[in-house]
Amino acid sequence: MAKTLITDSSEGTTTPFLRGILTRSLTDAGLSFQRAYELSSEIRQQISDKSNITTQELRSLVLGELRNLNETDIIEAYESSGQVATIRVRNRAGETSPFSRIEHRRSLTSTGLSADKATFITQSLYHQLADSQQEEVHSNDIGKLTYEELKRKYGKDAAKRYLIWIDYKRSSRPLILLIGGTTGCGKSTIATEVAHRLGIIRTQSTDMLREVMRMLIPERLLPALHTSSFNAWRKMPSIKEVKEITEELMITGYLHQSELLSVPCEAVVQRALNERVSLIVEGVHVHPALIDRFEQSEDALIVPIMLAVLKQDKLKLQLKGRGVTAPKRSEESKYITNFDYIWLLQSYLLSEADNSAMHIIENNDKEKTTDRVMRSIIEVLQNDFTAKVDDVFSIE
Repeated sequence: MAKTLITDSSEGTTTPFLRGILTRSLTDAGLSFQRAYELSSEIRQQISDKSNITTQELRSLVLGELRNLNETDIIEAYESSGQVATIRVRNRAGETSPFSRIEHRRSLTSTGLSADKATFITQSLYHQLADSQQEEVHSNDIGKLTYEELKRKYGKDAAKRYLIWIDYKRSSRPLILLIGGTTGCGKSTIATEVAHRLGIIRTQSTDMLREVMRMLIPERLLPALHTSSFNAWRKMPSIKEVKEITEELMITGYLHQSELLSVPCEAVVQRALNERVSLIVEGVHVHPALIDRFEQSEDALIVPIMLAVLKQDKLKLQLKGRGVTAPKRSEESKYITNFDYIWLLQSYLLSEADNSAMHIIENNDKEKTTDRVMRSIIEVLQNDFTAKVDDVFSIE
């Protein structure tokens, strides 16, 4: 499909229409990424038969779609796009940069606030800054304004979560997030969402570590490594002929395989700690026995979470869906045939997580689950939090 060219008569330039650029403009105006992407896709479809369109015509199309969505605040922000860029934000180190609605909204969603509520608060702050006509504002002032707006709109708890998160971010401590759960419960999806929201660039799946070990160690030496976690019992050296599987037998196989994966898991986490970078490790092999190997310290924040799908029909549906999202990795018949083992493994993992006071989060909605993960991180931070508003937003 040929690109539609956008002509800017004021600058005398012609550039191709790019959906990504329009999406960025809309998210800058306060629209959520998903809605901005959908609207940009709709606009692209509308102009697909045009070889050329002016910036004014494109702007009119976008504003028309925003009016149809009844996005009043977004319309105002989009119409005055670029206005906030003249406001410089000075940080505690004395450096200045343009106020970013994207970063501000991200800091709010990082506290477990929903995307819609975060957008509302960011837009509210946007208007306050625009109306003030200040050319420069300190980051602490923005923090205080945000805190007060959160408390006014969504209550003291939401405001305190924001306070705790900002205090943590200023500590420069790396976050090590460990996400466990049985096969098909959505660990990879949630890990990706959390990484995007927190801006974490390092993620590691235990499945990938297992695959690397399989390349290095032949099956004849470690047969339990070369099978699924819920079937590892079949490869145990002590197993000869078993007519009926027991829960104890299945769990023994899983723990044996997990023990084999514990060394590379520890190595990955230790590398992140040494380099002081945040990391997300997700996989079925993340369980209390592995987590016990890592001690909490003042140098890092380690948060273990166990995901769960508590309805059998929903977990079966997600296992079937793996063939659509990752056909190479998925063998639907294998998962469905072994569903009883997968369900049994989840029961064991949840029981162990409960006994060790590990955060358990039901994954029945991607957005809500991601919010709950964020709140779990805040809850861990809250255990040692004693600072006041003026302590967090003091100018030093």
